[in-house]
Amino acid sequence: MTTSADVLLSDGSAVHLRPIQPADADAIVQFHSRMSDRTRYLRYFSPYPRIPERDLERFVNVDHHDREAFVIVSGPRIMAVGRYERLGHESPEAEVAFVVEDAHQGRGIGSVLLEHLAEAARANGITRFVAEVLPENGGMLRVFSDFGYQVQRKYADGVVHLSFPIAPTERSREVQESREHLTESRSIARLLSPRAVAVYGASASGQGIGAAMLGHLRDGGFTGPIVPVHRSAERVAGLRAYRSATEAGMPIDLALVAVPPEGVAAALADASASGAGGLVVVSAGFAEAGPEGGLAQRALIEGAHAAGLRVVGPNSMGVANTDPAVRLNATLAPRLPAAGRVGFFSQSGALGVALLAEADRRGLGLSSFVSAGNRADVSGNDLLQYWRDDPGTDVVLLYLETFGNPRKFARLARRMSRVKPVVAVASATRPAGLAGDLPGPDVNAVTALFARSGVIRVDTVQEMFDVGLLLAHQPLPAGRRVAVVGNSSALSELAVAACRANGLTVAAGYPLDISPQAGAHNFADALADAAIDERADALVVVFAPPLPGQLADEDADFAAALASVALAGEKPTVATFLLGSSPARVPAYPSVEEAVRALARVATYADWLRRPPGVIPVLEGVDPDAPLVDGPPSELLAAYGIDVVPSTLATTADEAIAAAGTLGYPVALKAAGGALRHRIDLGAVRLALADEDDVRSAYTELSTAFGPDVLVQSMVSAGVACRVEVMEDPAFGPIVGFGLGGVASELLGDLAWRAAPLTDRAAEALVVEPRAAPLLHGYRGSAPVDRGALIDLLLRVGRLADDHPRLRKLSLNPVLARPDGFSVLHAATEIGDPTRRPDTGPRRLRTP
Repeated sequence: MTTSADVLLSDGSAVHLRPIQPADADAIVQFHSRMSDRTRYLRYFSPYPRIPERDLERFVNVDHHDREAFVIVSGPRIMAVGRYERLGHESPEAEVAFVVEDAHQGRGIGSVLLEHLAEAARANGITRFVAEVLPENGGMLRVFSDFGYQVQRKYADGVVHLSFPIAPTERSREVQESREHLTESRSIARLLSPRAVAVYGASASGQGIGAAMLGHLRDGGFTGPIVPVHRSAERVAGLRAYRSATEAGMPIDLALVAVPPEGVAAALADASASGAGGLVVVSAGFAEAGPEGGLAQRALIEGAHAAGLRVVGPNSMGVANTDPAVRLNATLAPRLPAAGRVGFFSQSGALGVALLAEADRRGLGLSSFVSAGNRADVSGNDLLQYWRDDPGTDVVLLYLETFGNPRKFARLARRMSRVKPVVAVASATRPAGLAGDLPGPDVNAVTALFARSGVIRVDTVQEMFDVGLLLAHQPLPAGRRVAVVGNSSALSELAVAACRANGLTVAAGYPLDISPQAGAHNFADALADAAIDERADALVVVFAPPLPGQLADEDADFAAALASVALAGEKPTVATFLLGSSPARVPAYPSVEEAVRALARVATYADWLRRPPGVIPVLEGVDPDAPLVDGPPSELLAAYGIDVVPSTLATTADEAIAAAGTLGYPVALKAAGGALRHRIDLGAVRLALADEDDVRSAYTELSTAFGPDVLVQSMVSAGVACRVEVMEDPAFGPIVGFGLGGVASELLGDLAWRAAPLTDRAAEALVVEPRAAPLLHGYRGSAPVDRGALIDLLLRVGRLADDHPRLRKLSLNPVLARPDGFSVLHAATEIGDPTRRPDTGPRRLRTP
């Protein structure tokens, strides 16, 4: 398999990886000439001052099967070369080696090359790499030893001989994901904490988007130099202008581009020449404008990555960082919300300014903000990587319109949510992939994806800010018991009803109504008592203003009374405070329902946080090297510890009788058509046939109604009919579904789904989520089935699906679940060509 990919290095810069080509000969010679004597000696074990013509010819001509070579390039310049060569015809071993130009050593290039070489080698049947490294080449030895493979070392003849299998391991995946996190986080850090910013498209007249952004950047107090780039003006917005960013003579980290779309490429080239690490492209007219714009957008991203830059946008409304050491307002918003500890990602450029204004109005302090626009490069996944370690961010808000890689989002969000809460407003429709492929409706797929990842999904922007305000200023609740305190019985009853509707429990002894004539001191005492009440985990405060003149001024400072409790940090407090302005940093809402709904969302997140994360268990009796072939899948399933009850195809009555004799009576006969095989309701199944006469009579009936092909199968004990499905989804990769059998379940699409491989918790959830699941637990006095056996079956199916990229579909239907285990009565597979699965394989940047 030959691959090309844009990848990130350890400093966050982008480079391009591709297979070597014969046309690279001159560039390889130049690359070799730039190496130091030491680097050449460590790679070739000799001075090797120049490459002989014969060696050069062999270097640049590979067959991409037994011999492969990848180059890392930045523009036309080759920075590194990695290669493998198979050790003999069809050998499972290959020698691997790579060399990195001196100027680029220590940037993580070796590990990137090793990831991609291993993937290419595995695709060509190679299972093990060997390498020879000089003992003094510590950097190369660390690349191999730190990768997570089980490396065997042997020292002989002054050389360290290494050997290791290249199949991914749990440790190698952890190492790869850790490096992915580091590189993506650093690439965003370069965008949000620039030393200097260049602005392209700011007019000297002060009109237009570019001039507005320049003004906001300047007036926001950016702490670094601002470099307006203008073809003719000497000064722009009171700042000295330059013909190109390089003329400024300073390191430019970020470029703001607000020129017409046809001028973006020139701005990119100039920013690259100045050493910029990223572009914020405000310019529109790209993918959102049609096919031609889409091609221009792809060219922009390819050019940016080739030059080592990340791109926010195009069609973005900018980025911001409120850190006092940076004070970056590179947005179209003239005013940013106050500095705070909430990170905010918005995919929408059009709504970006309005969202910032609403955050400011709600008093929600931001740490940083990114508007991704077309999301051609930088996405919400990148920001999750950055905010996870950002010491200035405690809460993350996401406004999402589409998903680029839902599987990666789920993985990152699950880890992020364990340390910092994530609130997301997103369409409830299914990301591209499962829609149309699965039986039955799947309108809650996004909600389920978020819930399993610990993400607090909300329906509206308003609710996103409601929840964000609560998380930013209040502790998490220890449970779902709520104390309702107020001076209005009508508002208190509304709060009680809202709590019940949102799955919260009103604590014993509540609601607590204080008199409408009570003063602020009495109000404060009631709140303080509730705050220390062990029966409650959170407070809902409802307050209606007293009648004018009813209380003395000294008894009317209810805001201070509320603040004294709500800001003490004992228990989370939400309020509907219908009296003037609510205290700062106290989550106050215009209606009781909004306050309780926000509290319920946070309580659900706290529940998730208290549950231990699932693990992928080690399964006994699994052979991942079992062949995947067309035909009956019983051997493949047996390799994963899953037995299928034997069956025999018969086309005549005599064949059916012979098969029954071989299997042993009693037997079952089934119409062999795939849609009929388990349809007892249509009369396509005959059970408990005790002798030859029964089989002959049943065959006559079935063949007359459904055709001559029947299946003869041994009888097994009765049980609850279930079905297990596997599908290869374009968005999530392999997914496992579980539901109960029967026409009603199929009609309603009553299956639960999880991405493979399954954790123990995911498999357990699959068994309980279908609406018909109570049938498994002893419904109406029947004996409950062995849920542990079903969970084990799902874990094995998930492992099988994850191990075999060529498996397009797998169906186990029916599976009869019983108190003593289960029986798989039928299995079918669909095999296809392997496809690249989302969020698997070596690191690579997403391209539009």
